[in-house]
Amino acid sequence: MPRSLRVDLPGVAQHVIQRGNDRRPCFFVEIDYIRYLQDLREIARREGCAVHAYVLMTNHVHLLMTPDSAGRIGRTMQALGRRYVRYVNDRHGRTGTLWEGRYKACPVGDDRYLLQCHRYIELNPLRAKMVADPADYPWSSHRCHALGAPDPLITPHPALARMGRTVAARRRNYRELVMQAVDPEETDAIRRHLQHQRIYGPDRFRLAIERRLGRGTQAQEDRPAEKGRHRHRRPAGKSTLTPVLLSFQSLSGPRISHRRSSALS
Repeated sequence: MPRSLRVDLPGVAQHVIQRGNDRRPCFFVEIDYIRYLQDLREIARREGCAVHAYVLMTNHVHLLMTPDSAGRIGRTMQALGRRYVRYVNDRHGRTGTLWEGRYKACPVGDDRYLLQCHRYIELNPLRAKMVADPADYPWSSHRCHALGAPDPLITPHPALARMGRTVAARRRNYRELVMQAVDPEETDAIRRHLQHQRIYGPDRFRLAIERRLGRGTQAQEDRPAEKGRHRHRRPAGKSTLTPVLLSFQSLSGPRISHRRSSALS
């Protein structure tokens, strides 16, 4: 399947993944995780990328970021990758590449889809059976969002601010959201869109992006079939976000303006 053209726009959140070469480990001891997060914080801040969520797994990394201008995520990932490879090679006496080619990324649209990606990222250690609770995994943003643990790397996405009137309510609602049973179709849809670097969001979001770009964003095989044929797949399966979102819908303000707002796995 041809890869969709990479979409990179200011104010549009992106779900990013970078894997270790041949799916081998990228992190070997505790200090490696700490060093990666320190470098990510420094470089993302310098390049104008807000980091909303992350998880560092043994052999890959997931990030949810919003750039303030086009090209900034690419610059962040390139600088971070090079610096971290030098560190790992020097510290562990190794040579050669560490990463499996370029990172992959897909734009994420509107609160519902963004929150799906948000919890998908933080549930990685649970799906990998590394922990029984995402709060038990030290190398993700979950403790920050759900429990209020300090994390200088994190800039909360505006979608989280719409989950309750108070900080305590937002944390409680987010924690409830993450701990819900997740429809496997939703997980598969997130993986599929990330693998093929396709926009993950409703049609109105995709069409708005295409208007900004002045071109289509989908490879021919990704486009819905003509009327009367049954090849079209929805961007996601039944969303388990709905009950929780409805519970605080009355507290929500306007949706994010995508013009200026913002495996195991």
